[in-house]
Amino acid sequence: MNPDVPSSRRQRGAALVIALIMLVALGLLAGWTAKAGYVDMLITTNSQSRSEALAAAQVAVEQTLSSPLFVQQTAAVAASPVPVDLDGDGTPDYTATLSPAPACYRMRVLKVAELDASIPANLVCLGSSSAQNAGVEVAGAASGGGDSLCASSEWNIRARVTDPRTRASVAVNQGVAIRSLSTDAANNCP
Repeated sequence: MNPDVPSSRRQRGAALVIALIMLVALGLLAGWTAKAGYVDMLITTNSQSRSEALAAAQVAVEQTLSSPLFVQQTAAVAASPVPVDLDGDGTPDYTATLSPAPACYRMRVLKVAELDASIPANLVCLGSSSAQNAGVEVAGAASGGGDSLCASSEWNIRARVTDPRTRASVAVNQGVAIRSLSTDAANNCP
């Protein structure tokens, strides 16, 4: 210790060094916090983009299945991209493609005994003259052998969505059983 320098001056110098160290530490802490917040925002944005793309793919599958032409003209329905408007503003937010084209992998003709005639949807399959049955090529009752005019077919549908803006890319596979006229099912199923 130097007897000529008062002790209060030495302490002021130490306080300055400690204050500088604390400022550097607080600056680093603020930088790490800002970077962590930015990374969290990126993760949230990516998760939201993926969820929206997944929802768009699911909407495309549902729109495809609800098309009355799906079983009759599968290739035509699958050939065109499906625009999806998630926010309801009238502008498509995503475009889904059905790739590969929907494929029927199994079909089974329904038996007349399996159908309940009291259910209006079954009347088409039974060949009732009171039902509106525009797609049946053969008029009259169900064919012999106990088969009805309808079949249950099982399909695999795959919708893909890729958003060039966010680079989100998803694919949804959906298996579904569809009841249709046996003639339509026979044209599309092995």
